[in-house]
Amino acid sequence: MHNQLLAVLLGLGSALTIAWGTVIRHRLADELPDGAGTMSGVWAVVSRPKWWAGVILAMTGYGLQIAALAFGTLLLVQPLLVMSLMFTLPLAAKIAGRRISKSETAWAILLTIAVAVLVILGRPLPGDPQPPLSRWIPALIVGAVVFAVTYHAAGTLLRSEKALVLGLATGWLYGFVAVLSKAVVDIWVTEDLGAFFRAWELWSLIALALIGVAVQQASFNAGALRNSLPAMTCAEPVVAFVLGYVVLGEKFQAQGTQWIWMAAALVAMIASTVVLSRKSV
Repeated sequence: MHNQLLAVLLGLGSALTIAWGTVIRHRLADELPDGAGTMSGVWAVVSRPKWWAGVILAMTGYGLQIAALAFGTLLLVQPLLVMSLMFTLPLAAKIAGRRISKSETAWAILLTIAVAVLVILGRPLPGDPQPPLSRWIPALIVGAVVFAVTYHAAGTLLRSEKALVLGLATGWLYGFVAVLSKAVVDIWVTEDLGAFFRAWELWSLIALALIGVAVQQASFNAGALRNSLPAMTCAEPVVAFVLGYVVLGEKFQAQGTQWIWMAAALVAMIASTVVLSRKSV
């Protein structure tokens, strides 16, 4: 069922839709009064129709991501989702009534090249569609501990630092959401309907996705998007890459000096992600 071209197209569609939803939801967060940068601020925006429009777009983007994962590996789809920053940039610029600068264009081109190198040279191979629980348990324990510590630490920080740490917590969570999404898609493809609804991966995915949406909105409410977005957009692919290798057993096919180019592309992707996420707001 693997079709890399279709996976790439669906992944890019997901990135565009996610970007649109992100811009809408953060615009609402900008309208909150000072001091609403905690979970209480989430309730202040959920009653607004525009917030639900942003959520629907985010869910649509996630649906496209799921579809992409049905046709490609996590290591293929995840870098494509970073391209949402390229789409966020012009959308945010249009809403703010400004033009995209030459430096922003240059960083956007660098991001595109970096993602292309990871996808083309990496040629990711599928992993185990149903990895044993023994691979999941250590990853989930570490994930829960790191998230709890990070979220607790955010409550003790000032506004801008809180946004940064909540952004890290969001990216951390979404890295696990990404790997669980791939696992759930593989179960859907290989098992019957009863086994699908009995799978612990499905219910864990739903729970983490709901928590992720709430924490992400809290990070938007806590401060400027330039503080939270770089953290979450960098943390998610790194966590997903590691889990894709360790838990799912997916592998890149790069050989010899290709690994040097892959490493350089990963560094370039992270650097351009940080710069563009700060410029896009």
